[in-house]
Amino acid sequence: MALIDAALRGALIALLLLAAIALWPRRRHARLGHLAITGMALALSLAVQAVSASPWVEYELGCWAQSPGIGVSLGSAVLYWLFARAVFDDDFRLRAWHGAVWAGVALYGASVCAWAARWPLPGFVLMRAVPIVFALLALAAVAAPWRADLIEKRRWWRGIVVGGGAVYALVMVSLRIFASPDGRLTPAVALLDAAMLCTLTAFVAARLLSPRAAGLWDEAPPTAPAPRVEPPRPSADPQDDALAAALARAMGEGRGYAQEGLSLAGLAAQLHVPEYRLRRVINQRLGHRNFNAYVNGLRLAEARRRLADPAERTLPVLSLALDVGFGSIGPFNRAFKADTGLTPTEFRQRALAET
Repeated sequence: MALIDAALRGALIALLLLAAIALWPRRRHARLGHLAITGMALALSLAVQAVSASPWVEYELGCWAQSPGIGVSLGSAVLYWLFARAVFDDDFRLRAWHGAVWAGVALYGASVCAWAARWPLPGFVLMRAVPIVFALLALAAVAAPWRADLIEKRRWWRGIVVGGGAVYALVMVSLRIFASPDGRLTPAVALLDAAMLCTLTAFVAARLLSPRAAGLWDEAPPTAPAPRVEPPRPSADPQDDALAAALARAMGEGRGYAQEGLSLAGLAAQLHVPEYRLRRVINQRLGHRNFNAYVNGLRLAEARRRLADPAERTLPVLSLALDVGFGSIGPFNRAFKADTGLTPTEFRQRALAET
């Protein structure tokens, strides 16, 4: 069993290093750089974890010799949460506070030898809670945008990877709590740990390293929505042509974007089509990656048009925000400033002054 465990961990480390090398060229990518950076950090952190969680290290080395690996392993939970966000949130950007959270968690894990003797029970409870909390946050990052995600491949294979990884973290924490009196993995459980992590890593590495697979990078770049929804040019699929034309009518003349809380499922029901077909048309025909971003783009385009209209100069900004489909003024103001760099009032003043 020890030889099998060592072989699995060696293969796991090799796959993680290959994944990090495959991600390296994308680290400066304008849109995907944050995903590449978090992926590399996670891969290297898991490589350290593969060594520090091995039976030989846990049973043969002293506490202080293990503490750096424990810190890095605990910090993997934070990196996994950041990776999940980078995968599913197109607007995700790494911030300084993300690094601070990782450093705090890693330092806490690395200081286990200092606090274990003084307050072992609360200390270890907190140590076990950290991976659970960040695994649940990663699952939330997967589930929250799931229905609005228009990229079919990302919805499925990335969901398997990120969701499977969160389940792995929860299972391993549970085994450390309930299957071992001192928190160390038994040889059998350690072998299971290596096998599960190796399976997940092999799946990701296959996608990243295959010359015929686009892997993480198979999505087209986002396109900005036009102020008016025009029927797209014809394609080879008459059903998609008809659906695209119906969508253009519903979101243009019908002002479908103005419905508060509009969802992909709700719009598909209104158009009497399956969700997957509507998702495909909006993504592949119109070039959008996220349904909520698509709808908000139309709302903001209409808001810009009306704010620049002298005939509506007395219309309160709140009334306009509600009329184009935003539920309250706060989200409207934030989305508008992110889109234009100006508040709605500043945009109106500038636009009207120019006219």
